[in-house]
Amino acid sequence: MNPIRRETEDALVGLIQAVRATGYAFTTVTPASHARVNARPGADWARDLGDVLGWSRPFREGIVPPDLLGAMYRAGVIETVEGRARATIRVSSLDGELFLHSAYPPNATDAVFFGPDTTRFVSAVIMHLSERDQPIHRAADIGAGSGAAGIAIAKRAPGAEVVLVDINPAALCAGRINARAAGVGGIVPRQSNLLREIEGRFDLIVSNPPFMIDRSGRTYRHGGGAFGEGLSLAVVEAAAERLAPGGSLVLFTGSVIVGGTDGFRDAALDLCERAGLQAQYREFDPDAYGEELDDPAYAEADRIALVVLTATRPA
Repeated sequence: MNPIRRETEDALVGLIQAVRATGYAFTTVTPASHARVNARPGADWARDLGDVLGWSRPFREGIVPPDLLGAMYRAGVIETVEGRARATIRVSSLDGELFLHSAYPPNATDAVFFGPDTTRFVSAVIMHLSERDQPIHRAADIGAGSGAAGIAIAKRAPGAEVVLVDINPAALCAGRINARAAGVGGIVPRQSNLLREIEGRFDLIVSNPPFMIDRSGRTYRHGGGAFGEGLSLAVVEAAAERLAPGGSLVLFTGSVIVGGTDGFRDAALDLCERAGLQAQYREFDPDAYGEELDDPAYAEADRIALVVLTATRPA
């Protein structure tokens, strides 16, 4: 999705609210699972709203209720290709809210990604917030994408400034729309490479940066470094410089295990120790994205683990 005008943004907020009123709910799966489900017999055309706004299937007249169809046209999110109408966005459920993001397949270099890792990341952030005893006045979600984590923080820290940071203007647009639809305040979308264009310190920094090796260079997926760890380490470095006393980092990312060694863990914990941060590290899932091991970029990898790093600056 591309950056849009204010009137279109208003229409998209209205669309999300109208979709919510129907009781709509949809859990977005990985692109690999999505492809498998959509390849099944009978999945060529949408049969209900979940197929239209969740599974990104083309739809015929009568599938979308007239009021919602009108809202979709006003928001400019319907395209017609070879006589088939299709939504150009998806809408997913998480934390009691609906989130707008890019339609399947998310192949564009500026796609706004939302998937199972979003759910895992937000759950890690919510868990940290439930355990934290220090107030949050200012927070940042680095690589915010749809804004899901930042919005979860804003819901639980009323009055806090929550900066949605992304290098992708389309992501900042989606985050602003999703925040408005959720009715939360304090959200400040800012375009920046990490925190380079943003001043000040933060009580909380959260991030789910890209951590794969992606040959297409898609911003939501390519992490850089030898095995995709480059951006994740850069987030740790940024947090080490910008956390206020008592401030903490919650980093949800992937780590490639090579020869039984977690190189990212070693590097990240070393950065934290040198910066005087108290860190905890755990594997959230020891084996994810197994299909990626077929890629030559992962020829030396044992597995790809999903991990959570929490680092706190002493008060």
